[in-house]
Amino acid sequence: MTIRIAMWSGPRNLSTAMMRAFENRADCVVSDEPFYAAYLAATGLDHPMRDEVLRSQPTAWQDVATSLAGPLPQATDAADATVWYQKHMTHHMLPAFGLDWMGGFRHAFLIRAPSRVLNSYVAKREEVTLSDIGLVRQVELFDRFANDTGAAPPVVDSDDLLADPEAILRSLCAALSIPFDPAMLHWPRGRRASDGVWAPAWYGTVEQSTGFAAPAGSALPALPDPLQRIADAAQPYYERLSAYRLSV
Repeated sequence: MTIRIAMWSGPRNLSTAMMRAFENRADCVVSDEPFYAAYLAATGLDHPMRDEVLRSQPTAWQDVATSLAGPLPQATDAADATVWYQKHMTHHMLPAFGLDWMGGFRHAFLIRAPSRVLNSYVAKREEVTLSDIGLVRQVELFDRFANDTGAAPPVVDSDDLLADPEAILRSLCAALSIPFDPAMLHWPRGRRASDGVWAPAWYGTVEQSTGFAAPAGSALPALPDPLQRIADAAQPYYERLSAYRLSV
């Protein structure tokens, strides 16, 4: 039986590092933001490496959904995999994209303080709106899947993950009903064949990593007024999800 894990994150939430952790499991293959091209095609937005993204993936959401609900992709280094970890950006899952095909998926949510997200995001793409960081859509999806399953999906706060990676990953694995694997704590430096084609624009830091970074400290970054207004608007959505975060 294939265990499909849908991890719902916004950008700059340590989502690629989390994907690295799961990909380092012997029983797991990963998919990196499979709806990115469909999102760009539907919205017409200009993102770094837009043309390359559009060429690299299906642009019809139905085709993506059919693939993700279909047979487990076979990776040469995980021939006996039973876990399929799918890294999703919540803002990519537009309201027009259906969700009924996700029956039986195990959902989890990765969050980060809005000011930290924005401070990191604008280093890669100067133009940003509230919808770009995904928190509003994240709450909508959280409510949808909680209602579908009758239980709140597990939520991981990026600050908690950095403070104690092993404890948080053990809690996450328990919540997802999979065994914890110590291999999740460290991975080889470099790019992966599974990384999206957009990796050169976004993944520079994680490509140099071999594990989760040291905590950033409790102080939140100071933001210019336009970004602070977005952070303030996002804060209630972050706090709503934070109430369900896994503890160490």
